Amino acid sequence: MKIILASGSPRRKQLMELAGIPFEVKVSNADETISGAPDFQVRELALRKAEMTLSMLDEGYENAIIIAADTLVYIDGRVLSKPENPDDAFAMLKHLAGQKHTVYTGVALLKTDGTDGNAFVDSTDVYFHPLTDAQIHAYIATGEPFDKAGAYGVQEKGAVLVDRVEGDFYTVVGLPISKVFHALVNMGFNPWA
Repeated sequence: MKIILASGSPRRKQLMELAGIPFEVKVSNADETISGAPDFQVRELALRKAEMTLSMLDEGYENAIIIAADTLVYIDGRVLSKPENPDDAFAMLKHLAGQKHTVYTGVALLKTDGTDGNAFVDSTDVYFHPLTDAQIHAYIATGEPFDKAGAYGVQEKGAVLVDRVEGDFYTVVGLPISKVFHALVNMGFNPWA
């Protein structure tokens, strides 16, 4: 059985490798325009990405599982996606500084033969240290914020912004890998067999 990761995220690829799950990447270009509650958004977008990837597959993928994910940062009733420019990144990080926010990651797993599927959402609370404007500008200057929801990477230099995490650290990174591993096992694929 083949495993297809429907994501170009280097962090998700790294987590799959870390867990010893063999996979190949097929990036979906699904429309990510959506509204609604954060848990609804990430679940629906993960499903949308998985279904788009399924529609793109050629022959040879009749016995495969597609894994797709979506992550967002939520604070004070507002979704923080990826910043568009340095000013946007600054505004996001200033809002997060000294505060608690919640990271939601939705995951969809689909068997390409249509016999099984699973979609779930995991959420984790993240507490930021208070930050000065100079610290925020210095972090933005690293270039790290620009491809990350909420303008930070908890697994990289952004780790120093975070006071503590309550929940699954890997949900914040973008893929709750333990839950993905066990979902694969429940779908009949043992990654370590």
